[in-house]
Amino acid sequence: MTVVEGVEGEVLVSIAIAPSAVDTTTGRRERRAGRRAERRVLERLDALSAQLAELHAIRDLLARAEEIVGTGWVQGAWFTVATPRGERVVTAYDLRLVRDRPVTGACLVGAVVQAGGGPAAVRSQTVQRSLDLTWHALREDDDRPVAWCRGPQVRALQVLDLTHWNDAPQRIQGDVVDLLGAARRTAATERDRRHAERAELVPSRAGSVIAQSAT
Repeated sequence: MTVVEGVEGEVLVSIAIAPSAVDTTTGRRERRAGRRAERRVLERLDALSAQLAELHAIRDLLARAEEIVGTGWVQGAWFTVATPRGERVVTAYDLRLVRDRPVTGACLVGAVVQAGGGPAAVRSQTVQRSLDLTWHALREDDDRPVAWCRGPQVRALQVLDLTHWNDAPQRIQGDVVDLLGAARRTAATERDRRHAERAELVPSRAGSVIAQSAT
């Protein structure tokens, strides 16, 4: 109710306030923004689940690589294989022998490749990221997240660095076994980071769903 004072006295004027179109538009925008935020949370949760599965596979791969090196360790070559004439060293030029002969030993990189399925699987994401993680365990601080999306040139340099480290004159078999164990622990740290992020996102998602159902 509004009072308007005129020349001959007060005049009472009733004004009905209609809902603002601006308010309605703002509500729609807020609901759309809420749905977009919900989709982003769901997409991130899906990505975290995929990463956790991959980290589990990487830890298993590194455990197998550790067993390979523990059985037989190689310097200056990729593998050793058993032949009818005895053990034979395998370099990059005769990797075909690995397909047909039992592997009896491997260098650091060779062990990771063999644990991931052999030379045919060298370019698979799991093998490549296992090498990324192994290099990180060797050269980076424990509290730094692993940089997964390396370009081909950077990855090639890291593999070369791992090879040089493996072939250093002072290197011993135990050093390589220890590094692979450290890489597995790094994978566990990465796993814990993703579990923590997922735990933060799940309450956020629940709150978003409740808010949307109330509108």
